Amino acid sequence: MAIGSVLSLLAPAKLNLFLHVLGRRPDGYHDLQSVFRCISLFDELEIEARATDRRLTLSCNVDLGDLQDNLVLRAAALLQEKSNTRFGAHVILKKRIPVGAGLGGGSSDAAAVLVGLNHLWSLEFSAAELQRFGAELGADIPFFIQGGDAWVTGLGEQIEALRLTESWYVVAYPNVMIPTAKIFSDPDLTRDAEPSTIARFLGSRAADVWRNDLEAVAVRRYPEVGQLKNWLSRHGAAKMSGSGSAVFLEVASETEAQAVVAEMPPQWQGFKVAAGGIKSLQRQISELDEEN
Repeated sequence: MAIGSVLSLLAPAKLNLFLHVLGRRPDGYHDLQSVFRCISLFDELEIEARATDRRLTLSCNVDLGDLQDNLVLRAAALLQEKSNTRFGAHVILKKRIPVGAGLGGGSSDAAAVLVGLNHLWSLEFSAAELQRFGAELGADIPFFIQGGDAWVTGLGEQIEALRLTESWYVVAYPNVMIPTAKIFSDPDLTRDAEPSTIARFLGSRAADVWRNDLEAVAVRRYPEVGQLKNWLSRHGAAKMSGSGSAVFLEVASETEAQAVVAEMPPQWQGFKVAAGGIKSLQRQISELDEEN
């Protein structure tokens, strides 16, 4: 590892084009089916390797609460433990993905740290090994290590890559943070969806016939989500992502996305985003290596 090595990465948000809850497992977690799409809404990470000590530190442009419980530092500490490296790191995180929105920002940041430090510390873990490490911290992290679009099952650790067409979306955030555990623990959550197939998904219109099983609970607990969905639904088939609170809508063009965002009432945040062709973390590093 070169002393003073620094790596800048973009950690993408994701959308759940649908999310079905198949059942509760004996361990209390849930078996799911979903399609994840990376989108062009990014957190920015600057990762600096420390060659002289093993300290792990983090600074951020927003208040993240107790940093020692943050997924970024937990991911770095886990990689230290797995590799027994003598190196440390400092991470500068610029948050742009809303927190508690169901867009996977924290998991994406953790994936970026695992992939980035694996490179900076010259550890040479494979992507599959990094995905296994990430699964110890959060169910969405393995997907972000792979990136792109994917059919996701199990707890989120079973990932099959898809090649979906490039699309434009409007993503709207009601400025409400929703803890994922609150939604999954709700007694009214439907947990008996019938398993489906990739072929059925690819042969149908996701916006029309595929649902998010967490949405009804989130709307009941957080009425702002329902209000935002009702507003966005005037423009098409709006849907909640993940466990909320963000709502999204596929649109025909960048121009239409921009128009909907411009029309959005000021109490909400709107984002014009693209999907398809979003560079994975590994591809970002490969391109940086080619430039150098």
